[in-house]
Amino acid sequence: MMMALIPLFDENMAVKAYSVFSQKDNVFLNPMKIGTGQFDGAAAVEGLELIESMGIETISEDKEIFVPVTNISVFSDLEAQCSAPHERLVLLLDNSIPPVEMYVERLRQLREKGYRLAVRKLAVVEFESYREILKLVDYIFLNSQKIAIDKAKIYFGKLYPHIKLCAGNISTMESFEALKASGGYRLYEGGFYRVPIARGEHEVAPLKVNYIELLNLVNSEDFEVADAAQVIGRDTALTISLLKMVNRMTVNSGITTIRYAAAMLGQAELRKWINTAVVNELYADKPNEVTRTSLLRAKFAESLAQDFGLGARSEELFLMGLFSVLDVILEEPMVEALKKVTVSEGVRDALVGHTGALAPVLELIVQYELANWQEVSRLLLMDRVEVDTVSTAYQEALKWYRTLMAKEK
Repeated sequence: MMMALIPLFDENMAVKAYSVFSQKDNVFLNPMKIGTGQFDGAAAVEGLELIESMGIETISEDKEIFVPVTNISVFSDLEAQCSAPHERLVLLLDNSIPPVEMYVERLRQLREKGYRLAVRKLAVVEFESYREILKLVDYIFLNSQKIAIDKAKIYFGKLYPHIKLCAGNISTMESFEALKASGGYRLYEGGFYRVPIARGEHEVAPLKVNYIELLNLVNSEDFEVADAAQVIGRDTALTISLLKMVNRMTVNSGITTIRYAAAMLGQAELRKWINTAVVNELYADKPNEVTRTSLLRAKFAESLAQDFGLGARSEELFLMGLFSVLDVILEEPMVEALKKVTVSEGVRDALVGHTGALAPVLELIVQYELANWQEVSRLLLMDRVEVDTVSTAYQEALKWYRTLMAKEK
């Protein structure tokens, strides 16, 4: 079972919800599933399995989770599949669910139980026939490239004022800004937040220069702990974070000097902590989802090292994932952004030229987080990697990220 979380943003680029996109079978790796066997377990809502196994707080502390349902699974026992609070779950419908009384009544029942509803993939010509379903839904996803928002606001404002409009498949930040300026949308979905904005030549903020210096220091072949402590001391947030962490680790708490705290960790652990903690500060002026993407990719890539025959290069894979959005952070092309940090040739080849031994791992991760399951299936077949292995690695990365963020609080 492959599953990925897709963020939904408000106009301030704050994540307000997540969608669970899933794929039950890999038809490339399991060709015998094509046929009657492909409907095995069709009554189950696949996204609920992930939420139940991990716990909704691991996936999202307080946000809604959109979970796609099919014309079959909508009739399943949702409560038996997932114990999460009903009001946190938004059942995402599409036009495979017909606007006939049997389905309308089922959706009414789910609403009465506290579940929220959303609909996507409706064409304008279907709006009228879906009137009874639209009366029940809380959100509708519109194709912002085909539907004029000014007309949509009038239409939905008059007939369905309770529905929140959502813009889907936004690919660039410029498109997002244009849609935001037009007004009317409550949520925005797409990969636009990971696309760098071309701003021409500019100076990197002094604080970021400090962070980059620290990353370069600890990722050199050998470094002095005392030197790292000196750079950490220039930043209040990093200093507080380091002292808090070391004091939690030691029996006799009360360590108050940066050098002592760094020495307590040692070179290896200090490098690992800096590579994750610095990302939070380096990306502080960007949407939280960019930080999340960076850290999830890092852990995801590291976890896949053995399966790609790269067990000895797990640290490189971690850094590859960590720096895979550095162009977004520094707002310049990746080739220029990487001139500011110390990385191996393998990491540079993967991030700039998408070549070398590490590149297939990055390609898989990017396609996985986009829920591009057909391409993921093809890549898994080429690299002879099992679906369950990748799914487990992704879920472990989610758990690791939540644990890491909890420690930072």
